[in-house]
Amino acid sequence: MEQVIFKIKSNEPIARSVYRMVLEGDTSAISASGQFVNLLIEGFFLRRPISVCDSVPGELTLVYKVVGKGTEAMSRMGEGEEVDILTGLGNGYDLTLSGDRPLLVGGGVGVPPLYRLCRELIAQGKSVSVILGFNTKDEVFYKDEFEALGAKVYVSTVDGSMGKKGFVTDCLEGLDYTYFYTCGPEPMLKALYRATATSGQFSFEERMGCGFGACMGCSCKTVTGYKRICKEGPVLCKEDIIWEK
Repeated sequence: MEQVIFKIKSNEPIARSVYRMVLEGDTSAISASGQFVNLLIEGFFLRRPISVCDSVPGELTLVYKVVGKGTEAMSRMGEGEEVDILTGLGNGYDLTLSGDRPLLVGGGVGVPPLYRLCRELIAQGKSVSVILGFNTKDEVFYKDEFEALGAKVYVSTVDGSMGKKGFVTDCLEGLDYTYFYTCGPEPMLKALYRATATSGQFSFEERMGCGFGACMGCSCKTVTGYKRICKEGPVLCKEDIIWEK
């Protein structure tokens, strides 16, 4: 973990209530896809954890949804503003388990951390399929970006306004995959846990206090005891998960 001052390069809407923020600064602490950062926003006591969509040396891309006062304040931040960020948080995805035909499944704001993962898997020569799930067509984002990487992309919308009508699990039929990676809301993760045919890795969205393991506020039960989503997670293997009723 490192504390870094980034400068905003751009911050613009890309779908309904969804923004993409590109920042310039030291990204060396971000070592794995699936990690997150914690932003200090003026006027708010707690930092805001945001998944890393992509990072290259000197540039960080965050895609976030406006869901409360903190992210609403983020959406008003402009080019040239400085942001205090804790970087390199969380464990990230393990790419060594992917096999030749990995499947990536994202729901809503669970989509962004899969982008860098997809880019890295394709760079390794893997044949990547991606399922993106949203409520409606107006909320769909990054379909074109995943396709530009070379992935085969499937979209589901609850109302059927784009892609397959229904949920991400409705796109699984007929897909041939060796392993899967996913991030999204807990109901989606539970459904995938039951519906998937292979092992996989789940990235959990959780409310956090500190974001680096000190407060224990985001602990969850696993087969090997309690783990902190911000520290030992946010990525957990399928076999480790115990779902709370």
